[in-house]
Amino acid sequence: MTTDKSTTFTLAQMQEKLYCAVVSDALDSMGLRRQSPRIALPPVTGVGKIVGRCKTTLWEDMAHEDSRPYELELQVVDNCKPGEIILCAAAGSMRSGIWGELLSTAARNSGCVGAIVDGAVRDISKMTEMQFPVFARGACVYDSLHRQRVVDVDVPVEIDGVRFEPGDLVFADIDGIVVVPREAEREAIQRAWDKVHAENKTRDEIRAGSKAAAVFAKYGIL
Repeated sequence: MTTDKSTTFTLAQMQEKLYCAVVSDALDSMGLRRQSPRIALPPVTGVGKIVGRCKTTLWEDMAHEDSRPYELELQVVDNCKPGEIILCAAAGSMRSGIWGELLSTAARNSGCVGAIVDGAVRDISKMTEMQFPVFARGACVYDSLHRQRVVDVDVPVEIDGVRFEPGDLVFADIDGIVVVPREAEREAIQRAWDKVHAENKTRDEIRAGSKAAAVFAKYGIL
């Protein structure tokens, strides 16, 4: 009989100790080798790392007047749960700034810990003053009104072919975005946690003068 020695980690612990590269490596070791979009979604508000649960929104471009402007995005920010990250799947469209200061303020009031936008944002200086974490393709000064809108929420979405499901664990930092599927979460986080500690040992021995090849042979970590 096998014994499950894994530990349940809080979002705060993962925020403090884990980062995208080590989580990606853990997923690789499990055969999950396509969990990070290969596109640049850098932090744009000066906060370089977030960890949380994915709340998905699907966006589309539009060329007509919206009869119910902002309807679904307002529902999303008002109904966001503590610890969630709002993910805006807009297919990389730079047609307008779909995320900004007011949505950030409302989302934070609901407990949202950040936003990941596969598209453009605006009000960057205001969001930076708020220290609200936002990762995005870039900036666009245009309002989303009559240009883009949310067409669905809490549904599976894709960014660069990578699937994000509602409630999936998401890591974002300067290296990229990594999503951990629910069914793999416990094992992946345990593996990432273990690797962080092994990397610390590897780093300490190299700093102390050991050759990198010898340390790699000892720990299998690079």
